Amino acid sequence: MIEAATRRQWSLHAGLLALWFVASFGVVFFARDLQVLVAGWPIGFWFAAQGSVLVFIFVVVYFAWAKNRREEPEPGFNYSGFSARKRRLHWRFAAYTACLLLFLVVLAVAERYGLPKAWVAGLFLSATLILYAVIGVYGRTADASEYYVAARRVPAVYNGMATAADWMSAASFISMAGGLYLQGFSGSGGQPGGLAYILGWTGGFCLVAMLVAPYLRRMNLYTVPDYFAVRFGGNWTRMIAAVAAVLVSFTYVVAQIYGVGLITSRLTGVHFEIGILLGLGGVLVCSFLGGMRAVTWTQAVQYVVIILAFLIPVSWLSYKQLGNPLAPIAYGQQLQKIAVMEDALMHSPVERQVIEEYARRADALDKKLLDVDAALQTERRELRAKLAALGGGEAESDAANALRRELAAVPKDANSAREKWTRAAADYRERARPLGGMPAHDKPFAGDPDGSPSEQKEFQSSRANFLALMFCLMVGTTGLPHLLTRFYTTPTVAEARRSVAWSLVFIGLLYVSAPALAVLVKYEVMAHLVGQPYDSLPHWMAQWARDPTLLSFTDINGDHILQFAELKMGPDLVMLASPEIGGLPYVISVLVAAGGLAAALSTADGLLLTIGNALAHDAYFEGKSSKAQAMRRVMWSKFALLVVALVAAYAAAQRPAGILYLVSASFSLAGAAFVPAMVLGIFWRRTTRAGAVAGMLAGLGVTIYYMVANQAAVRQWLGLSGDGLWWDIQPVSGGVFGVTCGLFATVLVSLLTTPEPPAGHRDDA
Repeated sequence: MIEAATRRQWSLHAGLLALWFVASFGVVFFARDLQVLVAGWPIGFWFAAQGSVLVFIFVVVYFAWAKNRREEPEPGFNYSGFSARKRRLHWRFAAYTACLLLFLVVLAVAERYGLPKAWVAGLFLSATLILYAVIGVYGRTADASEYYVAARRVPAVYNGMATAADWMSAASFISMAGGLYLQGFSGSGGQPGGLAYILGWTGGFCLVAMLVAPYLRRMNLYTVPDYFAVRFGGNWTRMIAAVAAVLVSFTYVVAQIYGVGLITSRLTGVHFEIGILLGLGGVLVCSFLGGMRAVTWTQAVQYVVIILAFLIPVSWLSYKQLGNPLAPIAYGQQLQKIAVMEDALMHSPVERQVIEEYARRADALDKKLLDVDAALQTERRELRAKLAALGGGEAESDAANALRRELAAVPKDANSAREKWTRAAADYRERARPLGGMPAHDKPFAGDPDGSPSEQKEFQSSRANFLALMFCLMVGTTGLPHLLTRFYTTPTVAEARRSVAWSLVFIGLLYVSAPALAVLVKYEVMAHLVGQPYDSLPHWMAQWARDPTLLSFTDINGDHILQFAELKMGPDLVMLASPEIGGLPYVISVLVAAGGLAAALSTADGLLLTIGNALAHDAYFEGKSSKAQAMRRVMWSKFALLVVALVAAYAAAQRPAGILYLVSASFSLAGAAFVPAMVLGIFWRRTTRAGAVAGMLAGLGVTIYYMVANQAAVRQWLGLSGDGLWWDIQPVSGGVFGVTCGLFATVLVSLLTTPEPPAGHRDDA
């Protein structure tokens, strides 16, 4: 009987994992061959953009239903009281959503009748932040169970909502649609991405549901390092897991605080650094006072803001262009139009003029770099001569003022000139390519498998990088500490399974809409902006162009007409400016900014809580403790959280890298550090403490080495030649090597060492 049940269990896992693999890696590998049009869609693009996501949702929903159907009720659990509590929560959330929509309508009407934009922004931003603060104050606690796991009383649907908000960080809300706009289906070999983010960040939940979440929930833990301590015993596994949790979460949280500063400064008009501090206050109110209890309910209400802020602009753009507000269903029509416009742009004489001018400027900078000192002196001398010809220092004409600005912008020394000119030459060289260096939107992978040897190599590299990035995002999802901790808060194992399913459903609403937004914005740009006179461009472009990292446009060929290659949009702009691109009221722009702020705040809450707990609960305190010691542990967790928040704010203020890159890197680190030892520890009793230690150190070490050693600045400092890549895999996907090394190290060392009797192991979860 037991053997039959075990066989059914493994057949369920094997069947669903096979379906997951085919819907992700199988579809992607053959995406170039799946270009047949079905109902107007290239079938390969449709699967990668949304078809596979629907399959993933089916996998986690069916897994939860099949497992829960056969599971006995948990003894001692008050199911009737729990059902009554859920009904009360449903009414409260329905009322909250209705009030939020009513508030938006009132502000839109007030804006129409003359309420200043500053008041619209101030009222909405203040209302949302006050709501988050009230929940934080109301949820304050010093009880260990409440602080770490919300007393394990959160229903699956609301834990799914909170998980979705925690998950849909600044990268998902702000940067993902922009990344899809710039990278199309797959990006390039040197910059993989595109739909890999959609597939990776949703497909990973299948692994979470079937391999990790229910098993960890059954062990009644507080943190992810708790698992390593309980399963393997000893200090080393817990300490390494705690350090890895801090490293992964810190990398991730810096990106979120960067997003907080970006949006807060946009809403309030304050400097970026002040915006970081203002947003950080909202983060700390919840995570510092109430821990997981306050964070859970804050994230649940933030999800409503996030999803409304994303769906309203994309639905409006879809209705405006296609007459159908259901963007994921309708936007396939625009893909074909974009393909036609891309072909026209690649053969346009005026576009070629712009490209040739970029190439000329890149060549000129390359010549300067041959002798930087002489070029620097020549540039200063020529500018001073031009200024003298206009009347010298006393001249007050626009031309003289422009020359003064150019002279002030000349680098002060050879080192800064070399750095500036090298960066500018690379940018010009990138833009001196068809479509400004952007790939064709619906083309799977760069190069051509049937072309020249160089094109074949480019195709293989592009596909390999796409698969590697997707793998890292999926496996990293399985190991992210702040995500796994969310499933500790449900009252039962069955609710944990349902919670994973609800999480993916809520996340899927945004993830199937992001590719639609990228396509609709690209069509809007190509059809209604490109070809317009510069003096007729919409006002929002001048506003966003104040930050050249978000938007820049220059009349390169001097024809006073905007060409596609003259326009450069940063990935963070596409979502944030979507209401203005679609012509929506300003209150929707404020809603989008508030949605991005909620996404960054919700993820930062969870990450800072994870870091504080790892430092105080896992690295400093060990073993069981009395109630008084547990309260002191909570206080130390709060103190650690505060210190880490300030350090992360300082790091974010330095603008270290793009949001999407930082978040992707943290996934590689999480997958390599945790997943091999964790999953083997759950399913393979032979896994030993020494094997887990070896696996975590090997995985983390290889990933960090690969990422650091392949940074251009590091290679230049060490005097290393070449790119240092293994099989052309980009550094952001270094986790593919780390996970492989971690897996082999765990298995090999476990086989060579004597296993300890595990204190916790896999049950039928």
